[in-house]
This record gives sequence, C-alpha cells and structure tokens, in this order.
Amino acid sequence: MTKSERQGESRKFDPNFKGPIHNRGCTDIFCCILFIIALLGYFAVGILAWSQGDPRKVIYPTDSRGQFCGQAGTPQEKKPLLFYFNILKCASPLVLLEFQCPTTQLCVERCPDRFLTLAKVVSGVSKNDHQYYQKYCKEGVDLTEPGTSAPVILMAKLCPAMIIPSKPFTRRCLPALGTTKSGVVVVGNQTSFKVENNNVSATDILEASKKSNVVVEARQVAMRIFEDYTQSWHWILLGLVIAMIVSLIFIVLLRFLAGVMVWIMIVLVILVIGYGIFHCYMEYAKLKGEPGANVTIRDLGLQTDFSVYLQIRQTWLAFMIILAIVEVIIILLLFFLRKRILIAIALIKEASRAVGHVMSSLFYPLLTFALLAVVIAYWAVTAVFLSTSNEQVYKVFNNSECVHSGKNCDPKTFNTSNISAQCPDAECMFAFYGGETLYHKYLILFQFYNVFLFFWCANFVTALGQVTLAGAFASYYWAFKKPDDIPSFPIFSSLGRALRYHTGSLAFGSLILSLVQVIRVILEYLDHKLKGAQNKFAKFLLSCMKCCFWCLEKCIKFLNRNAYIMIAVYGKNFCTSARDAFFLLMRNIVRVAVLDKVTDFLLFLGKLLVVGIVGIFSFFFFSGRIKAAQDAAPTLNYYWVPILTVVVGSYLIAHGFFSVYAMCVDTLFLCFLEDLERNDGSAERPYFMSQNLLTLLNKSNKEATSVD
Repeated sequence: MTKSERQGESRKFDPNFKGPIHNRGCTDIFCCILFIIALLGYFAVGILAWSQGDPRKVIYPTDSRGQFCGQAGTPQEKKPLLFYFNILKCASPLVLLEFQCPTTQLCVERCPDRFLTLAKVVSGVSKNDHQYYQKYCKEGVDLTEPGTSAPVILMAKLCPAMIIPSKPFTRRCLPALGTTKSGVVVVGNQTSFKVENNNVSATDILEASKKSNVVVEARQVAMRIFEDYTQSWHWILLGLVIAMIVSLIFIVLLRFLAGVMVWIMIVLVILVIGYGIFHCYMEYAKLKGEPGANVTIRDLGLQTDFSVYLQIRQTWLAFMIILAIVEVIIILLLFFLRKRILIAIALIKEASRAVGHVMSSLFYPLLTFALLAVVIAYWAVTAVFLSTSNEQVYKVFNNSECVHSGKNCDPKTFNTSNISAQCPDAECMFAFYGGETLYHKYLILFQFYNVFLFFWCANFVTALGQVTLAGAFASYYWAFKKPDDIPSFPIFSSLGRALRYHTGSLAFGSLILSLVQVIRVILEYLDHKLKGAQNKFAKFLLSCMKCCFWCLEKCIKFLNRNAYIMIAVYGKNFCTSARDAFFLLMRNIVRVAVLDKVTDFLLFLGKLLVVGIVGIFSFFFFSGRIKAAQDAAPTLNYYWVPILTVVVGSYLIAHGFFSVYAMCVDTLFLCFLEDLERNDGSAERPYFMSQNLLTLLNKSNKEATSVD
C-alpha cells in the first residue's frame, strides 16, 4: 500500500473555491428520516408516560392501601404523616428486598406524643385515651364499644399494640429516641416496654428505626440541599453572572492581547493552584493536635453531614496531594512545550481576529445551552413519569411460615380468600409499584429508549453548534480580503445551511457517538451490579471494556468534530467528510499532535482560571471568611452546595465561551492545512492565511497582496 493510499490524495488547486460551498445538496437523507421517526417515537413515549405516570409516588409516602399521605383532594389530605403499627418489623430483611416495612401503615394527622398500650386503653375508662388511640387505628374501630378485646383487635390487625412518642422525619413517624447521661437509649424516659407479652428495649426500637429509614435517609440530605438552594439561589446566580462577565472579559482581552493574555493565564493558573496547595497545608497544620482530627476517612465512613470531612487532617492532605500533582503536571507540560507555545499563541491570535469579525459567534452558545436545557428537561420529566407509571402491587406479609408468603394479593377480597384461612396471621399489604400489563411489560424498553434518545438529541444539538460555528469561521478564513470578503451574517447563513442540507449527516454522526455512550452506560450499570461479586476475571474484563469504550468515545468525538468542519466547508455526506478530515490530519500528524493540542491546553487553562477565580471567591463568601460580607452570607446546612454549584456552573459558562474559541482554532487549523496543500504562494495560487502565520512558517505570497 502506497503512502497516498494510506493517507489519501492531497488537495488540488481549484480556482473556483472561495470557502464554504453554497451550491450543495441534502446529505444522509436516510439518517434524517430515521432521526425524525425516532423523535416522533420519543414524543409518543413521552405522551404515553405522562398519561400513565404519577410523580406523586416519589413525593408523598404511601400507606398500606397505596394511598398518598397528605395529597390534596383526597381523604388523606389532612393526614400528611405515615405511622407504622409495629416499627420493630422494619428490622426485617424484607425492607431491603421490597423497600417496604412488613407492618400495617396508616396516614395520620400528627405523630403520637405519649406512650400508651392497647391493653391499657381497652381496659381503662379514660375517654380521652380511647379517642386519642383511635387516631392510630384503622377506620371504623371504636374502642369504647362493650366487649372490645385487645387480643381480638390485634389478631385482626386493626390497631397497633402500642404507640410511643414519635417525631416526623421525612414525613414518617419515627420514635423520639434519646439517651441518658450514662448512654442508655430511652423512648419517652422509658428503657423497655411490654408488647404482645414480649419485652422490647428502646435499643431494639432504635435499630428498627434505622432499618425503616434505609430507603428515605437520602431524602433528608436532599431536603437539606434543597433548603440551601432556597437560601442561596440569588447568590449562586450572582456568582454565575460574575463567571460570565469574567469569561467575556477574557475573550475580549484575547481579541487585543492574545499573546500577553495567554502568558497571564499560564502564570495565574499556576498561582491559583499554588494558593490552593498553601491553603490546604494551612488547614492541615491547623488541625494538628485537635481532638478527632487524625481519624481516617475510611474509619469515618459515609456521613450525611459532609462538613465533618473538613474537620479531619486526611481530607486536607488528600486535597493538597491532588493539587500538587496537577501543579507539577502543568509545569512539566509547559516546560517541554515551551517552543510550540509561540506558534499556538499565533493560532489563538488568528482565532481572536476571526471571533472579532464574527462577534455573533460569542452568543451562539446561549442557543446551544437553551436547546440542551430543553433536551435535559424533556428527558428528566419523561424519566420521572416512566418510573412512576407502575400500578399498586399488594403482597402477602406474615410472621409465621406460609406457602403464600410474598405472593400477590387483592386487599378487597383477601379476608374472604383461602389465604387468610390457611395463614391466620397473614396480611395483604401494599408492597411496591409494578404491573403485569403490556405497557408495564415493556416499560424497561421505554426507559432505555428515553436514555438513548436523550444521548442522541444532546449530541445532535452539540453537532449543530459545531457545524454552525465551523461554517462561519471557514467563511472568515477563505475570505482573501478580510473583512471585505466575509459574507454578511455568517452565523445565520451557516446555521441555515446545516439545518437545510445536513440534518441527516449531523444525525448520523451523533447516532454513532450515542451508541458508544449507551454501551458505556450499560457497562457502568454492570460494574455497579458486580461490585459484590468475587469473580476477579469478570471484573478485569469489564474494566478493560470500560477503558476501550472510553477511548473509542474520545476518538469518535475527535473524528466527528473534524468531520463536521469538512461538512460545513464542502457540504459532503458524513462518511466522506470524516474520511477526508482523517486523511488530512494523517498527512499532517506532527502539526496536529503539537499545534492543535497545545492550543487546546492553553484554552483549558483559561477555563481553569475562570473557575479558580470564581470558585475561590465563592468559597470565602459562603464559608463566612469575608468579614465585610458575613452578615450578607446565608446560613446553610452545607456551604459546599452553593460553592460546588457555582464552580460547576462557572465551568459550563467558561466552556461555552471558550468552546467558540476552540471550534474557531480547529476550523482555522484544518483550513490552514488545506491552504498549504491547495496553494503555493504564487500569484496564481496565493495563500489565504494571515501574514503572521506566513511569517512563522517562513512562507510568503509572491505578490504584495495582503489578506489581513
């Protein structure tokens, strides 16, 4: 195989080529039709999910009959709390298997605040106790009726054997546990109780309460985080606005001071990370000798109060080591690539000129963000409705052995069925949400389709942005007399061409990427399922597959990006454009490995600097370390919540602005390589690149015609 066959034929001179071709036709029509059909199917799945789903199932607790506690417009509207007949049953392994305590559960108006037993209430004469206890029994129970017997009521599971002082927690009544000075667990100042002729200690109730809360403990953290957002959302928005302003300032400064700004970015990134190392060391040294500061993260375990981790030395040591490694890597890269940085700066300067002439490109990421927000919102809402579109499933729960245990049942006919006769202590209770209809049988496929279309649509929106920007910046590069030859409204013209002619090609490229991403999601799911497995070979094989598909995804993203540039310029189909871009890069592999990647690294430092500036400012503000702003800073459960939100949001904003630059650099780079192959600097075939690039490459146009 010859070199030309391996790397493709070089571009030939074409006197009629003046940049992005306007006379083009539709490409990859089949993929366009397939994408439209997939979108219609996606809308159908959404409509079906919205008609079947009920988000209330994830908001309100559910009693044993599947009714929502506290739901407006229902008989339980004024009963927002869930009460367990026997909290000790929540210590059963069924809690982990069925996500439901095997005991009767009722919706109540408020949690009990006193200790009473059924036997004491029935045998007593206090009407207040009778009325109070009946609030925690099933409807229709009258404890004042003559002949009422506690054993009969307990056998029929009409009332709990006892009620104990409880407090609402995530809308569930859990025992109000306390400890004496000696460390003994008590409930309502009592250490033990007699339930159904059995002695029960307060410690047993404590363990049962923990088990009953295994499913909803995360909701407590979520509610605290939500509370923090309600207290700090306006400050978060201010931080994101500051990030946007800082990013815009950097972009504008790059337009006029590209070389100086790049070196300033490099120095500031090193200083910001250096300060981070210094701060971590100071916190690490300050905790020396403090009680409990030498506890390890492994010994501490998983805590819902994440501020606890900041009180141990090992956390700050880990932060310091990570930042030190990042600092060393950046310094080494800068040292070895110092000679190439000058050429990369020239490329950034050229990109600055292009962005300056196509200023509307800076605002295009807003459209991309808006479209991605729509895609994410549609996916999230559809996912919630799909996950809550199951029906109520009732199962048989019992204390003794029973052949029918765990089987489905109907609460309306259960008391007259053979099951209740064969298993007297059995009870038909709401277990979970499921279903056996055709819709429920294929529900997992709908959920998979929702995930797959989410990736496809998100990648399509990203591809649309890339091909739009590429077409606009290619119009700039191939304008011989800049800015006179640059067409009017290049962004809108490029967007129109992309949607009119190349929707199929964009759908094709995003489909390939989505398939790989879905496979990665499946591998992550399998890895999560196999965490407890002992098969070392299966774990090793899965890790290798995850690594391979991660690399494959990165390669496809790189090829797609360059293919979209060729589509924007030449208007060919996806496969042809991907092949042409690949061969063009292979013929210039040294330049690709050095110039393009060094430029990406410098732009990444710019994003890192914006995130660092805003992140440090938000850390000092929300942690109350700025004395002048202590009164203005909100009181939070976790001050890292707004900090992390601002940091992530700042990175996305900075990425949006700098992605315009990155796409500009990549487009100009490919056009630059094409320019070198098409032209030779003669009067008939002059270079289209700027004078700065010509000087750096020791090339020139023979005629004194300038393209600046």
